[in-house]
Amino acid sequence: MIDGILALMGSGETSPTMVTVHRDLVARLGVRGPRAVLVETPYGFQENVAEISRKAQRYFAQSVGLEVTVAPGLRGGSPVDPAANTGADEGLALVRSADWVFSGPGSPTYALKTWLPGSIGSALRDRVRAGRGVTLLASAAAATAGRVTVPVYELYKAGATPHWAEGLDLTSGLGLRVAVIPHFDNTEGGTHDTRFCYLGERRLRALEQQLPDDAAVLGIDEHTAVFINQSTAVVEIVGRGGLTIRRSGSGTVLPSGTTLTIEDLRALTCGVPSTAVATAPPPPRVELDLVELTAACERRFDEAVGTRDAPGMVRAVLDLEQAIRDWAEDTEEDEGTEKSRAVLRTLIVRLGEVAAVAVDDPRERLAPIVEPLVVLRGQLRSTRAYSAADTIRAALGAGGVRLEDSDEGTRWLVG
Repeated sequence: MIDGILALMGSGETSPTMVTVHRDLVARLGVRGPRAVLVETPYGFQENVAEISRKAQRYFAQSVGLEVTVAPGLRGGSPVDPAANTGADEGLALVRSADWVFSGPGSPTYALKTWLPGSIGSALRDRVRAGRGVTLLASAAAATAGRVTVPVYELYKAGATPHWAEGLDLTSGLGLRVAVIPHFDNTEGGTHDTRFCYLGERRLRALEQQLPDDAAVLGIDEHTAVFINQSTAVVEIVGRGGLTIRRSGSGTVLPSGTTLTIEDLRALTCGVPSTAVATAPPPPRVELDLVELTAACERRFDEAVGTRDAPGMVRAVLDLEQAIRDWAEDTEEDEGTEKSRAVLRTLIVRLGEVAAVAVDDPRERLAPIVEPLVVLRGQLRSTRAYSAADTIRAALGAGGVRLEDSDEGTRWLVG
């Protein structure tokens, strides 16, 4: 097994965009059938805690090829089901011995209420200190990794005065005195600033004033991960976004593809410029997020309408439906899925409108135009103006209307 990697993800831990990142991380273990454990604590207070865990297990099994065991008894101090805390000793043993440990969405402060005074926090710190396997913390769990933690629910949802909560401080053993902020480039607010894990610039500046002089913010973008490899002392930024080292309102952004030493990262957090940062071109952005996929499918649908490409319209609708199903497995609460469903419903309505026009009896739509011309042609024929009558017949034929003359009169057909 490899020596330790502390992996921090900004978001998207169970989304299609991060499958490649997860597979790479698991491959680095160098172990067949690694012992993989999920810690539920950050979302242990939620009514659907079991469902979230099942989704995560299904995601890792199907997309990453990793069988994950839920550590029992680690849902926290106020679980939905009091019996869910039984087996905590077994859960703790799994955390200490596993090759790969994962914890993700939920509330950072709820997780810390259990982790800080109990044995789980010590077990996580010991894993990082000893450099054992992979310790993967994402979203809410990633926010707990620093010296201090953003109490995001309290600030963003309840309007508390900006303040830091005590963190798990897994990073101090690496010489990093930091606050880890996931969802750093979040844009869900639309008309209002939800960057920096929903804090916005104003609240983040207020928090920065409370940091010690030797501390900095590590901001991890959504669908982005930071691998801190203790054995090689190398830090890698992977995924779609970047890592921001921010001090007093100004920051250094390290994009995906960047590698640097832990020492260089430490220098940046202390405000010392580093020249040893190596930036490789980021990998092609093949994986689109749900917002981008939705926009792409809607654009394809519009193009198909413009070219009267019915199969293309259907493919765009089906591809969007598949994307929504794929992203529905993401364990984070994401309004994007509901917005995409609204677009899907709109496209289906539009598809129905196109189909309705296509299946209408064309005779009903053409009759007000064709029948007066047929009558006129008959009148021309009766006066032996055959050339003019033939001109009308040819014009109607060019438009797809065929005339058939008989003793009973003239009838017209479409096609």
